[in-house]
Amino acid sequence: MGIVLLLTPSLLLGVSFVVLMAAVHYQASEERRIWSHIGLSFATVYLTLIGIVYFVQLVLVLPRIMRGELEGIEFLVFVPFDSFLYAVDILGYSFMSLSTLFAAMAFTGDGLERIVRRFMIANGLILPFLVFQMYFHPLIWIASLWAITFPGSTISLWLLFKRKVPKLNRFGAV
Repeated sequence: MGIVLLLTPSLLLGVSFVVLMAAVHYQASEERRIWSHIGLSFATVYLTLIGIVYFVQLVLVLPRIMRGELEGIEFLVFVPFDSFLYAVDILGYSFMSLSTLFAAMAFTGDGLERIVRRFMIANGLILPFLVFQMYFHPLIWIASLWAITFPGSTISLWLLFKRKVPKLNRFGAV
């Protein structure tokens, strides 16, 4: 049951990330929107890939593991560094990194925009460590900086969006 607690939020993260990148796209200035559009496109690929991985694990692999019936689906079992779906997962997170790297170019301002841009670029620069960990496993430790760069990106974006949204009074007016 622990795998359900691990994979369900991961699946929801994919959906949330695409929504976040759509918000980035619509807040971007017209002249910078190409960058956010590229970021949104890569976010969609990320969701597609990791969605397949986690959905297959939850609805196909897990029930079979629980019944002890793995024959014929061994290649679908998620094994870090050594399985088909782990490779697909790594490819998905590589597209997430590309998404943040390109979307970062939509932010050109100082202050909070600079913080957003730096966190998103840092998240994007994790890309080679994600990809090459399949060949050199210790790179996962550098790739794990994602646990800082991704939350930093999302929190700083939240703060930026919160600042840009007009305050509503109790009657829904600005």
